[in-house]
Parts: sequence; structure tokens; C-alpha cells
Amino acid sequence: MNALNLHVLIVEDNPSLAANLFDYLEACGHRADAAPDGVSGLNLALTHSYDAIVLDWMLPRMDGIGFLKRLRREAKSTVPVIMLTAKDQLASKIEGFEAGVDDYVVKPAALPEVEIRLRAVVARTRQASAPGRLLQIDDLMFDLATLEVTRGSQRLALSPTIRRILELLMRESPRLVTRERLESLLWGDVTPETDLLRSHMHLLRKSVDSGHDTKLLHTVPGAGYRLCVLRDD
Repeated sequence: MNALNLHVLIVEDNPSLAANLFDYLEACGHRADAAPDGVSGLNLALTHSYDAIVLDWMLPRMDGIGFLKRLRREAKSTVPVIMLTAKDQLASKIEGFEAGVDDYVVKPAALPEVEIRLRAVVARTRQASAPGRLLQIDDLMFDLATLEVTRGSQRLALSPTIRRILELLMRESPRLVTRERLESLLWGDVTPETDLLRSHMHLLRKSVDSGHDTKLLHTVPGAGYRLCVLRDD
């Protein structure tokens, strides 16, 4: 049995896949609930306390993106969500992360991988940031006590995964953070085959730099990223 035992919500309209996930997670020592559509899944998510959610994209009554938007923007929930879907295009991954998903797994996926990713995303979310600390670069500020991120007078709405990336980049600024270190932060030893990091960085750049003359997030080709003010830009 795993030391990290979770209460997981599975929102999946394929009864065979939902049953397989349910049985596998229970066999791993976790507890699981299942919903066959977005509306009933959202109702469970809002009325119960879950450690994580496994969410399909193509769902009846309310699709996965609609589910995420309601969960994140209206309910203000930060529960980790893994999108489990056959939609493997980069544009779909970006849309999912932008809506608030924490990890993205393309079907067909091995059940052990889904379980490992669940434990990893929950463990990362539970890592407590030091209270009362404020990170600041130029007019970008990250309050580690409240998890509020602002640039100038604008509050930035970031998913938990994007916040973790931002925190590392701000702590290391102006030093370079390698792609390998960022991938290890997000996925540990289970690095995805597709370039999901690129999707995350696209969303982070859009949130932090869009509409600002001074760009803070910089790509170092073939190496990684750094967050700082380049005075000679």
C-alpha cells in the first residue's frame, strides 16, 4: 500500500475505462468515486473533498473544459486535476492547461502511469511554501502565504502547476533554470513523452508578459529558461 493514500474522483463516460481505473486505484490503497458525465462529476467535486480528479475531455452534459472552468473560476477550487483524453494535439494541451488542468495524459494510458501521476501531482501540491514570504522581480510579485500572484495592479490567475514553475524561476532569478530541472519539478522520474513543458511555458509567458513592454520570461535555446529583467533587451 502506498504511503500517500488518496480520495480520487474519476469523471469518465467510458464505463469499462472508469471501472478499470476504479478497481486499480482501490487495489493501490486509494478510495475512488466515479461520475459518467460532467454535470454529475462537478456536483461531486463541489460537495465532497477530493485529493485529486481524473477528468475525461469528451463528456456528455458538460465537457472537461467546461468542468474545469466552473471548478477553477466559479468554485475557486485548487484540487489537482489530471486530464485523461485521446486529444493529443498541442493546441488541445494548451487549452487544457489554460483552463486549469495540472497534468495531461493521452489515452491509451497504462493504469500504473495514471496512479503514479496522481500521487506525484498531489505530493507536489501538498508541499507547503514558506509562510510570510514575498518573491518579487520588477513589478511581478508572488505572495507565498496567500499564493496570490500580481504584475503591477493586475492579479494573475495561475493553475497550481504554473505557480510551481513560477516560484522556482523567481527563486532562482536571474539564474538559468534548465529544462531538465523544470521537468523533474513537474513530473519527477516519470517525464512525459510529449513536450508538455512547452505548453506550460507558453501559458506562463502569456500570463506574465502579455501586455507588458518589459518582458520577464526568457528562453535560452537548448538550455532552459530564466525570469529576470534584461536591461539590454
